[in-house]
Amino acid sequence: MTIRDLIAPERISTATEVGGKKRALEMLSDLLASSGEELSRGEIFTSMINRERLGSTAIGSGVAIPHGRIEGLRNSMGAFIRLQDPIDFDATDGAPVDMMFALIVPTQCAEEHLNALAALARMFSRSDLCDQLRLAESPDAIYELLISSEADDQQQATA
Repeated sequence: MTIRDLIAPERISTATEVGGKKRALEMLSDLLASSGEELSRGEIFTSMINRERLGSTAIGSGVAIPHGRIEGLRNSMGAFIRLQDPIDFDATDGAPVDMMFALIVPTQCAEEHLNALAALARMFSRSDLCDQLRLAESPDAIYELLISSEADDQQQATA
C-alpha cells in the first residue's frame, strides 16, 4: 500500500481551525466520510476516539497519526489536515500538534495497519518534509509532497 493509495487531494485540508483534539478528529472524520465509501462520520470518529483513549497518537514534532479500524471498510484510507493554530494532543514531547494524518483500515487488516503506521511515522520523522508541508499553499501541493516523499524513501531503501 502506498500513500497514493491512501489519500487524495480532496481529503487534505490546510489552514484548518479547530478548538481542540475532539474537533480535529471530527474534521478528519468528515474528510474520510466524504470519500464516497459507505462510511458514516460517526463510525470513523468513534473508531479514532476509542484508539486515542488508549494513548495519544501524537508522534512528536507537531505531528499526530490518529487511526482506527472500521468493520466492512473495503480499502484503507487517509486524510490530512494542517492546523492554523497548533493544539494540545498529549504528545510525549509536549509539543502541540499542527499536522495530522488520519488512517482508517479494514478491521481484518492488522498487518497492513501496522505497516502503514510505521511508514507514516518514518515519513513524518523527516524534519525537511514537515517544514515543506507547513509551507505548502494548497492541498494539491501537500499531496505532491506526500507522494514525492514516499518515492524518495523507496529510492533510499533500494540504494
